[in-house]
This record gives sequence, C-alpha cells and structure tokens, in this order.
Amino acid sequence: MSESPFSFSSQTLAELAQQVLELARKGGASAAEAEVSEGSGLSVSVRHGQVETIEHNRDKGIGVTVYLGQRRGHASTSDFSADALARTVEKALSIARFTAEDDCAGLADPALLARDPPDLDLFHPWRIGVEEATDLARSCEASALAVDPRINNSEGGSFSSQNSQFVYANNLGFAGGYPTSRQTLSCAVIAEENGAMQRDYWYTTARAAADLDPVEAVGRRAGERTVRRLGGRRLSTRQCPVLFEAPIATGLIASFVSAVSGGHLYRKSSFLLDSLGQQVFPPFLHIQERPFLPRGLASSPFDSEGVATRDRDVVRNGVVEGYFLSSYSARKLGMQSTGNAGGNHNLIVPATGEDFAALLARMGTGLLVTELLGHGLNMVTGDYSRGAAGFWVENGHIAYPVEEITIAGNLKDMFQDIVAIGTDVETRGSRQVGSILVERMTVAGE
Repeated sequence: MSESPFSFSSQTLAELAQQVLELARKGGASAAEAEVSEGSGLSVSVRHGQVETIEHNRDKGIGVTVYLGQRRGHASTSDFSADALARTVEKALSIARFTAEDDCAGLADPALLARDPPDLDLFHPWRIGVEEATDLARSCEASALAVDPRINNSEGGSFSSQNSQFVYANNLGFAGGYPTSRQTLSCAVIAEENGAMQRDYWYTTARAAADLDPVEAVGRRAGERTVRRLGGRRLSTRQCPVLFEAPIATGLIASFVSAVSGGHLYRKSSFLLDSLGQQVFPPFLHIQERPFLPRGLASSPFDSEGVATRDRDVVRNGVVEGYFLSSYSARKLGMQSTGNAGGNHNLIVPATGEDFAALLARMGTGLLVTELLGHGLNMVTGDYSRGAAGFWVENGHIAYPVEEITIAGNLKDMFQDIVAIGTDVETRGSRQVGSILVERMTVAGE
C-alpha cells in the first residue's frame, strides 16, 4: 500500500466537521454546515530544458456556514486547533447576527441529500519524484521544439500532480466526502518566420497517470499547432459559416450553462429567461449531464450542498429541459435544486456523425476558429463579439491562417444556426463536445 499523500485521514476530517457543527449548535445556530478539505501536490516547469520552478504545495481549510433563522454567516480558517475552530464559528455567528434575513437562505432540502453515494474512481495518486516530473516536462518541450526549425523559443513545459480530499457535513445528518487526483502535462512554444511570431500550446489532463496522452504526442501537437499559424493574414469584413474547433466549442456550451444557471435567472440577467420547455437549439442537438462517469473530470455523487446528482437530459431535441440550480437559486425561482451547487457535471453533447474533415467539407468556404480573445458576451442580450484567430477554409480545405479578426453574432441566433457537431470530442474538462459548425456569423476585419 503506497503512502498517503495526505496529512489527515478522512475520519479525522469528518470528526473536525462534526466538532464545528456541535460548536455552532451550542452557539445558538438553528442550522449549520461545514466543509473540511486538504490538498497536496507537485508542480514542475522547465524552459529550454532548464528547470524554472519546482513547487510542493500542501494546504488545508475549514469553512463553516451558520444560520440564525433566515440570517446567514460564513467564516473559514486554515488552523485546525480547537481554539481556532471555536473562534471561526463565533465569527460566523457574529456575521449572521448582523445580516439581513433572507427567506431563501438555508440548508438543502433533506429529501434531496445523497444517502448512499457511489465510488466514482476519482483518486489515483501518483507518487512521482521531482526528477521524473522534470524529465516529463523536459521531454514534452523537446518534442515540441523538434517539430520545425522555425520554432525558436519556448514558454516551457509543465507538469503537475495534485491530490485533494474533503468532507462536507450539515446538521441534517448528512456527512460525505472523497479524495480526488488530477495529473496535467502541458507545453507552449513560439515560432518565427519573416519577423512575425506565433505561439500555441497543448496539454493533457486526467485523474490517473495511465489516462494521460503520451508525452511526445503532447509536445508534437503543441509544435504543430504553433507552426501552422505562421503567415497569418487578415480578412475583409464579411458574413460566412464559422467552425469552432472542439476546445473552443466548449465555450459555447459554457455560455449556455451560464445563461440557464440560477444566479443569472433569478436576477433576470440572462438572455434565456423562461427558456424551460423552449426550442433553443436545432432539433438534432442534445445536452446530457452524466455525473457518474468513472474517472470523469467533473464527476461527483453530490454537489457542494450534499444534494444528490443525477443523470438527466438538460436539452433534448433542442428543447431546454432543465436549469442548473443550487438550493438558494431554486428557492428564488420557486423550483427544486438540480444538484448543481458548485457547477455542472460532465455535460455530453453527442455528435451528428461528421469527423473534422467532413465538417470542413460541409462548411465549404468559411472560417475555422482555433483561438478566442477577450470576453465580449452580454449575458442579458446574448450579443457576442470576440477577437479571434484561426484559418480560412476554401472548398473544404484549409487555405491559410488568419489573425486580428473579430467574430460577432447573437447567441440566440448562433445556437439555432448550429448545423453540425463533430466526432472530434474535447474530453479535457466538464463539457464534452466536438467541433461546432455555425451556419452564419459576421467576421470583422479590414
């Protein structure tokens, strides 16, 4: 059995959480919840083969939220001593005493709490030493630099292995937690031609080391992506189809998630207000939430309030069937928590069957976007305008790289104008989707 990467056992974390809840009860709290967490890890970065940073991290913390009727107070500490716990609870109680009442404040609905959470295989600690970690980062960078002689500089190769564990408990009788791990390897390099420089990167991340992409493949991908951007041109202003490369397409799904999340909905600051049951996407598009994927990067048996997660269709046949709600936002809307306090869990957007080459062929002539710049989204109106770079496509084939352009539209129209979703699925985050082809957008350039 390998040595644990943690300083505390899960039992100790659970006991600390219960101590905090008991202190809150004795202090007069009508309800309370606590989260105790711990993390540790190793990060290494190299540049031109030389070590730049080596960082060992180890941290811990306790957060407590107390309720005095409908008044809420929160405080936290990184000190696990008995005196520190008592002071932290008293701070939370003091804050609650001076906080206005909020009729939506409170713990989650007891009926929704996870009572028998499954093990999702999220913890695969890697007992890797500094020397081996450095070699991985160095090999990744070397593979990128070897792609083409025009790659003459580097932002470096990086490796990170992180472990964390937590226990969440409340005075409704819920107590649960689990450990997780994440391994990441990345590389970014710079190429130069005719006095013009371009930069790009690639990375791989997974719960377990065995699920990472090969080191040399990550570096090679970073180098190839960098070189292909050389010789970038500007475009004249026009309207044309736009193909969002898969890593960029996840951002479109993220914008939808934000628009149908509780905070924006109850504040009436979303362009998708009252969209439940409405046709927002084409009939072929589905978005599924799958919290129980083994080793999933966004898998979780319960949310940050202890509410059980569940498999569900958020969008079916283009129609919105669910929001993303915490207990508080659900009460604000007169609805029920969806188990999304803390965010979404493994959103899956099934492909329409075309691979990347088929998407280019279907687009014919248009813009392939591989990078977005800035934050030009108005969540209230859906107006969308982002700086972009990528490639101009003619007759289904990449013609040349483009840069210093802006793409613009409105997300309501963009969602309806999606015509295809590729099989080149991006799997490195909480939203899994292939490249997305949008029928028409405005491209602003010269």
